[in-house]
Parts: sequence; structure tokens; C-alpha cells
Amino acid sequence: MSIFHDVPDTTRPIEFGLDTFGDIPDDGVGRLLRHGDAIRQVLDEAILADQLGVDVYAVGEHHRPEFAISSPETVLAGIATRTDRIKLASGVTVLSSDDPVRVFQRFATVDALSDGRAQVILGRGSFTESFPLFGYDMADYEVLFEEKIELFAELLKEGPVTWSGTTRPALVDAEVYPKTDSGHLDTWVGVGGSPQSVIRTAKYGLPLMLAIIGGNPDRFAPYVQLYQRAAAQFGTTAHPVGMHSPGFIADTDEEAVELVWPRYRVLRDRIGALRGWPPVTRAEFDSEIAHGSLYIGSAETVATKIAGALRNIDVGRFDLIYTAGGSIPAAARLRAVELYGTTVIPRVRELLGTDVPLGDRTMA
Repeated sequence: MSIFHDVPDTTRPIEFGLDTFGDIPDDGVGRLLRHGDAIRQVLDEAILADQLGVDVYAVGEHHRPEFAISSPETVLAGIATRTDRIKLASGVTVLSSDDPVRVFQRFATVDALSDGRAQVILGRGSFTESFPLFGYDMADYEVLFEEKIELFAELLKEGPVTWSGTTRPALVDAEVYPKTDSGHLDTWVGVGGSPQSVIRTAKYGLPLMLAIIGGNPDRFAPYVQLYQRAAAQFGTTAHPVGMHSPGFIADTDEEAVELVWPRYRVLRDRIGALRGWPPVTRAEFDSEIAHGSLYIGSAETVATKIAGALRNIDVGRFDLIYTAGGSIPAAARLRAVELYGTTVIPRVRELLGTDVPLGDRTMA
């Protein structure tokens, strides 16, 4: 049987997740919340997502003033004690500027608190603030991730670890605790578009999460095929691939755009100035909604666009980065979570002909 798929495999249920970086929301009248309030807001949104039957809730790692979450596993541990069924993921954990042993230990702890629901998504990170913050040289960007994912792959075996490299002290028959109850810590790799990163993920037999944050999502379909082909060549497992993209849901298209655009422009231009990008225009923003990877609008609009992407890319999971507009009011964010769970997910399944319920999506 060919490892390639001309159309998405609709025989398996597609999972749906929500992602956030802990963006600092405002209080509805233009005042930004404190970082502590922003983290507690994330907890409220995760609890609601769990009640509505969303499959995965992921929190990212950033070290910038616009985002409140710098320690995903700590936030996930709090969420674990207040939820029952939702998978709890990082999105992503910047492995290059962390210690693989400590990352494993922290997520194994979240796995215990959540009764096996923890999921770590490893990545190199699209932001680089963590490197100087923790004393790493950007000149070592490639070798840091290469060596640390190699060590993490050994840690996942949950036995004595012997490893040596140039980026941290060697280990000889080292036991790492706690062990997970199942003997398996669910681990993915987040990739932003590097073919070599796709191949490396297949080499270790780990699931692939595609970060599709701009442009036509269809251009990522070859990466899924590359992952499948590489896994076959390495003799590893080609897991269902995931994708995540930014967006926002409101009661109408007009409300969603009105909420997101001014905040999106400020954040995009602030980050773009550091990277040499020209200021974003409203025409570019509108084009990205119409033809690119911004999923912004009413529940029907967003569901239709997600279904279109899933028809063209063979993935088994879609995560919406639902706070992508920056300082969106807290109440509007809760409404976006509600609409995603109650309306968008069932509608996407209906459009794809895969209406397989994975939870109770009625309000608690």
C-alpha cells in the first residue's frame, strides 16, 4: 500500500485543539490585564474547552512582555487539576534553550497530575529571546536542537540513559524520574517549514505538528508526503500529522475583524520591526483571511475555511491559535472558545462527512 494519500483519510476522527501563547487581554475598556490575571484567564478558557469537548489545549512558551506564559508545563499542571478529559500540550516547548532531562521530568509530572493527558511539542521556537536569557549562543542554534532532541528521544524510552554531546554534560546509565504510568510520554515536534526538520521528526518516529502561520496552507501538503516517505525509509511510524494556524471567532465576520485587526497590526508591526519586515497593511490582512492562514470570522466562516484546508492537507489534527490578535478582551476570548467547541468543530465534521463526536459539546 502506498504511504501517500491523494485525499485526506476521513476514516479516522480528526482531532481539534486550541492554542494560546497567554496573550495579555484587555478588560474590555482598553486596560491590559496583569500577567497573573492573564494566566488565570487562560485557566478559565481551558476549563471551558474541556467542558465543551475540545480535544487538545496547548499553551506556548514566550519570554516577551506581550505574553504571560513562559513556563507551559506549570500552567498545564494547574489546568490538569481543574479538567477531566482534554489533552494538555505545549505549543511549543523551546527545547534548544532548555535541558531535556528537566523538560521530561516536568512533563512526566504533568502527565501524572492529568492521569496521562500530557503532551509535549518540542520545537526550536520562532522567537529567540530564550537563548540569551538562559545563556545560549545563537551561533549554536542548529547543534543545540540536534543534540537535545537526540537526548530527549533516549529519555522517552524511560530506561537507563547513556548519552554524550557538546551542549550539556554526558549521562551514563542515568535513571530519570518520575516515570510515566503508561511508559510513554506523548511527544511531538513542531516544524515551521524546514524540510530537514520534517525528515528529522520522521527519523525519531515522532508525530509532526506543522506551524502554518501565513500564506496558502496547501503549500504544506508536500511536507506531509515528505514525512510519510521519510518514515518509510527510516522504518519508523508515520503518525497522523497536525497543523496549527492563527485565527479568531466571533458572532459575525465584522465583529471578528473589528476585534482582531487593530490589535493584530500593533503586535505584527512590533515584532516585524525587530525582523526587518515592512508594516502590515489592511489589504494584506484581508488577503490572509480570504486566501491564507488567518481563520478569522463567524463560526460558519471559520468552519468552512478549516474544512477547506483539511480537504487539501492530509492531517489528523487542527489547532486554532485563538488568541492571535493580541490584547483581545477577555470576554470575547471566552466567547471564541465557546463558538469553537459548540459550533465550529461539529460544523467542520459535518462539512467533511466525519461527524464523529469526541465529547459533549453542550455548555456545562
